[in-house]
Amino acid sequence: MLRHNNFLPAIMSVPLPHPPVRANPRLAQVRYDIRGELSRRARELEAAGRDIVHLNIGNPGRFGFAAPEHLRRAVAGHVTDSEAYCPQQGLLVAREAIAAREQARGAHNASAANVFVGNGVSELIDMGLRALLDAGDEVLLPSPDYPLWSAAVTLNGGNARYYGCPAARGHLPDPGEIEALITPRTRALVVINPNNPTGAVYPQELLAALVNVARRHRLVLLSDEIYDEIVYDGARFQALAPLAQDVPTLTFGGLSKVHRACGWRVGWVSLSGARDALSEIHHALDLLASLRLCANVPGQWAIAPALTGPDTITALTVPGGRLYEARCAVVEHCAQSEFLDVVAPQGALYAFPSVRAETMADFDDHEFALQLLETENVLIVPGRGFNIAQANYFRVTLLPPPAQLREVFTRIERCLAHMAASRQRHVA
Repeated sequence: MLRHNNFLPAIMSVPLPHPPVRANPRLAQVRYDIRGELSRRARELEAAGRDIVHLNIGNPGRFGFAAPEHLRRAVAGHVTDSEAYCPQQGLLVAREAIAAREQARGAHNASAANVFVGNGVSELIDMGLRALLDAGDEVLLPSPDYPLWSAAVTLNGGNARYYGCPAARGHLPDPGEIEALITPRTRALVVINPNNPTGAVYPQELLAALVNVARRHRLVLLSDEIYDEIVYDGARFQALAPLAQDVPTLTFGGLSKVHRACGWRVGWVSLSGARDALSEIHHALDLLASLRLCANVPGQWAIAPALTGPDTITALTVPGGRLYEARCAVVEHCAQSEFLDVVAPQGALYAFPSVRAETMADFDDHEFALQLLETENVLIVPGRGFNIAQANYFRVTLLPPPAQLREVFTRIERCLAHMAASRQRHVA
C-alpha cells in the first residue's frame, strides 16, 4: 500500500519562488518629503557621529518644549481609567469640551454627538476623506499644502486639484481662482489656517468668500485648524465653522501643536452645518471609527483641561516669547540675505523662504537641501515637497532657540554662497 506521507518531505523541500509582493500602486503618486530620503540620509550621518539640526518637522518636544503640567497631571491621574476601550467617538467628557469650545467660537450647531476623537489629526484626515470620497472625486487643496492632505486624497481614490497661494499675495488664495477649478466631480474644499507651511493666517473676509464658494457649489468644507492659537504680530485666527453655519464643515484640531503634546497623538474632528446634510457622513465616520475600535484613551483625559484651563501658548508667541523671537530671527536674516526672501509668517510653526531667481539660475530645492545637509549638518524640507511647481522654496520650523536659528541661517547663507560661486565658475 502506497504511503503518500513518505513523499511529503521531498515535496516540501522543493523551493517555491515567490514573485515580488506588489505594493498599492497609488503609493507611487504619494510623497512625504518631511520624513523622506533626506531624513533617512540625516539618520545615516547621525549614526556616523554627525550632529544634525532637524528643521524638517514641527516636533516641539525635540526642542525642549513640554506639554503643560496640568495636562500631564490629567493623564497621569486617569491611568487606571484608561485600560479599557472607550466609545469609538471618544470619551464623552472630551467631546463635550470640544463641542463647547466650538460653540463658544460661534459654531452654534456643534455638539458632542458630532465630534470624533482620533489618534492625531493625521488619522482623522485620512478617515474623513475615506468617508467622503468615491473613486475620481476631486478635492481642492492649497498649493503649497501640508502633504498629508494630498496623500490622503490620492490613497482614498480621489484627485487633488490645487489652488495657488503665491508669495506675491502673502500666500493667500483667490476665491475666484478656486471657483474656476470646480467641476461636477468636486466634492470638498480644504482650508489650512493658520497655514502649514507658509504661516499665512486667513482674514475673516477671505474665509467668508470661501464659504460662499462652497455654498454655491454644494462643497464640503474641510478646515485644518491644528495651529489655531499660534499667531504673531496681532494676527487674529478666525474659525471657519461659525462663518459656514449651514454649509457642511469638518473642523480638525488637536493637542499636538498649541499644547506641545505631539507624542500623545490626540486629535479631533467636529462636524457642523445643516443637520440633515451631516447624517450620512456621520454614519460613515462612525463606522470607520468603530473599525479601529477607539483612539488612544490616556491622552483624551487632557482634552478638557487643555480647552478650559490656562492659556500656555500666548507667552511663547508675543514679543519676548521664544517662538516670536525665533520667527524674528528668520525674518531678519532673510531681510539681510543676499539670496533669500520670505513672507513673514503670521501663524503656525514654520517659515517658507524662497531663493531669489536673479541670484542663482536653475536653482533646485532638493539639490540645495541635500548639499546643506551634507556640508552644514542642517535638515530642511524642499518646497516641492508641499506640492508646488516652483523649485526655489524650502520650509524650516521655528522651534529651535532663536540663537540656534541665527546660526543655522548663517550656515544656509554660506551654502547658498558656495552654490552660487560654483555655478559662476561652471559658466566661466
